[in-house]
Amino acid sequence: MTSVKEFRVDEPATAERLGRGRFVFTDAYSVFDWGQMPDAIPNKGASLCAMGAFNFELLEREGVPTHYRGVEDADSGDVVPLDEASAPPTEMAIDLTQVPDLPYEGPHAGYDYNAFHAAGGENYLVPLEVVFRNRVPVGSSLRKRAAPADFGLDDLAGDDGEWPDEPVDLPEPVVEFSTKYEQQDRYLTRAEADEVAGVADVDALESLARDVNRVVTERAETAGFVHEDGKIECLYVDGELRVADVVGTFDENRFSYGGRGISKEVVRQWYKANDPDWVAAVEEAKESVAGRDIDDWRELCDESPDPLPPAVVEAVSDLYAAGTNAYTDREWFDAPDVEAALDAVDGL
Repeated sequence: MTSVKEFRVDEPATAERLGRGRFVFTDAYSVFDWGQMPDAIPNKGASLCAMGAFNFELLEREGVPTHYRGVEDADSGDVVPLDEASAPPTEMAIDLTQVPDLPYEGPHAGYDYNAFHAAGGENYLVPLEVVFRNRVPVGSSLRKRAAPADFGLDDLAGDDGEWPDEPVDLPEPVVEFSTKYEQQDRYLTRAEADEVAGVADVDALESLARDVNRVVTERAETAGFVHEDGKIECLYVDGELRVADVVGTFDENRFSYGGRGISKEVVRQWYKANDPDWVAAVEEAKESVAGRDIDDWRELCDESPDPLPPAVVEAVSDLYAAGTNAYTDREWFDAPDVEAALDAVDGL
């Protein structure tokens, strides 16, 4: 199980062929790479499953290859297209690839990607996250790694060359690469990403990410959202890249609606404001793991997160449900409209 969804294998992948399995979406959530948090958000799993399936089907219609096979219908148990589901689905059928172990060799040698690719051969999950950005919202990690001038936005920078205190639209989408299986996300140069990708082509990964970004951005605009940023993961099989994991949900991507953010960032910001000791302990643990023979920073964290108050859980649940209803143009959930759900979150 990952921090937010269970992973079931019906037919395991081999070096010669893809397998088959399921994602079972739970109501668990994760922030700051902590893993499963102490409580759950009702309807979150079904929201992400429906929204992810909707986007996979959009991509397939646009000719973008994916590992998606359908969702499980709650009444029949059959795997069906999303529009044939009788209720909000929580299980997604997918093709499976190999996910080799990534050995950690200590602070000097780092991670052994040669061993990963030797085990993966020509059928593996590419150990990268390919990140695309259309906008730089407040809180975006890009603000720490680059300046407005790097994107021709000198006129928007302050006197010190820093980002302004409001979201900034990029003149064209930016694509970045970060690690997938290391204990802490690490942004990579293009040359580093090419090495980590193995036989998968980094240019093809970027092209696929741009296609996904275009499709999700267009759908978001139709539904009244602004698509700010997101990511994809990919599998490589017999020379072809396919989009894997889940695409274009409020956990994987950032959206806004009427100038207000609608994504997992809402929960991150609540913890920053209301449980700052835990947030600070997480940052300290991540920094202190450098140079040690272990790579799991959680072992060094001496704080645990507080549960969310019931009012926050209810408001965030309504936000996921309302957003999914609007994005998919189907009333899956008994939820307020997006504006009302955002008002409730603003009032917390």
